[in-house]
Amino acid sequence: MADEIKKETEEKKADAAPEAASEVKTAPASFRVLIGEKVGMTQQFDADGECKAVTVVKAGPCRIMRVKTKESKDGYNAVLLAYGDKKEKGLNKAQLGQYKAAGTVPAKVQREFRLTDAKDFEAGQTVGLEGRFAVGDYVDVQGVSKGKGFAGVMKRHNFGGLPASHGASDKERSPGSIASRRSLGRVVPGQRMAGHMGHVTVTVHKLEVVSVEPENNLVYLNGSVPGPRGSVIVVKETTKAMKKKPAKQKAKGPKKDKMGNIIK
Repeated sequence: MADEIKKETEEKKADAAPEAASEVKTAPASFRVLIGEKVGMTQQFDADGECKAVTVVKAGPCRIMRVKTKESKDGYNAVLLAYGDKKEKGLNKAQLGQYKAAGTVPAKVQREFRLTDAKDFEAGQTVGLEGRFAVGDYVDVQGVSKGKGFAGVMKRHNFGGLPASHGASDKERSPGSIASRRSLGRVVPGQRMAGHMGHVTVTVHKLEVVSVEPENNLVYLNGSVPGPRGSVIVVKETTKAMKKKPAKQKAKGPKKDKMGNIIK
């Protein structure tokens, strides 16, 4: 009897699997934006055998909570993207109402991204890594840098400091004169001084995608990414003109030095 029940349960699961798979809707592949978190750094060999320092990023899966259109009361095209899960007890009723209206579970992070056309987007769609980014693509990564606390001008603005001579030990790392006495009689706005360093939004442009693991939602980027491990970052297609690393061209003919001599 137990074997029959087990067999019947497995059959129901098998029948329900295609239906569940068909219910999952994917956002258009042209939307090349993902929210993720920084895992850490390591090194990896590329296809040419070159060892590269890479940052491991867990990107997605994300879900679309809301679609804004130019024709609606919002007046512009955008999607509200959600990433991660959050417990309901940490939200108020207004926030819970938004998630219930979207038909999704509470999210850890929400970000809004503008679109040129929102006709192919709808709430409930999933934005995953597969088919969105490939090896050789260039991406821009945005995150919040590490906070360094209160820092002096030598650390914060790379000042040279004053001469360390004649016993002036208390002035070696001071900023010196701020040149506000003669005419203005006030501190000029934007004057470089000691203060809070770090913990600001930073965007790193044109990082190369070294490898992609869609099954684990991992993407390996050649270079450093702002923020500590576990911090939230946004990965999107680069705004630069070159979107993909150009293919290497094979050298035609023998190699020559500057004098024109053939290098054997």
